[in-house]
Amino acid sequence: MKLIPEAKKAWRMFSVQAQAVAFAILGAWQVLPEDLKSRLPESMVFWLAMGLMVAGIFGRLIDQPSVRE
Repeated sequence: MKLIPEAKKAWRMFSVQAQAVAFAILGAWQVLPEDLKSRLPESMVFWLAMGLMVAGIFGRLIDQPSVRE
C-alpha cells in the first residue's frame, strides 16, 4: 500500500473533512443524554452522517487545488 503524494495535506481535502464531521456527529450522538436525543429524530442524525459520507466520496473525485498548494 502506498500513500498519495498529498497525504500530509489530507486535512485540506473535502473528503477528509466530510468524513471527520460525520464521525464527530455520530460520536456526539452516542454521548448525548437521552432527554436531548428525544428532541431530535434519530433518522435525521443517520441521514446527515450518511450524506456527509457520500459527499466525502464525491469530494475525493473533484479536483481540489488547495491540496496542491
